[in-house]
Amino acid sequence: MKYSINIPCRKANLSKIRNFVAGVLRKYGVDDVEVNNLVLAVDEVCANLIIHSYKCDPDEKLEVDIDINNKKITFDIHDHSDGFDIREHPEPALEEIIKSRKKGGVGLLLVKRIMDDIDFIKGDNTRVVRLTKFRS
Repeated sequence: MKYSINIPCRKANLSKIRNFVAGVLRKYGVDDVEVNNLVLAVDEVCANLIIHSYKCDPDEKLEVDIDINNKKITFDIHDHSDGFDIREHPEPALEEIIKSRKKGGVGLLLVKRIMDDIDFIKGDNTRVVRLTKFRS
């Protein structure tokens, strides 16, 4: 089954995305720990797009699609920015982040650890970050 949400690129709308994702996952009996992990991963990608790619411009839109079945859960995050291929982002050294007391820097690492597969699809006018989690 497929579900979608389309929202303006405002930080305040991240809670709408989190609630949307959690609601769909709970509807399909995904356990709370997994729901929290998947919400975190989708939220991190959406936050990066809203804040860094769109500079919180509410005239820009972000679409999140969820396709869920017995075998896997797929999140497609559509945008129209130049795109950021999460797969090419080097994993930060956690020790360095802790030492420097740097705020942030671990979000993409968490996404990579939570999801089973990450893909970046470039179209003519859109980019899609596809996050996949296989169900057991």
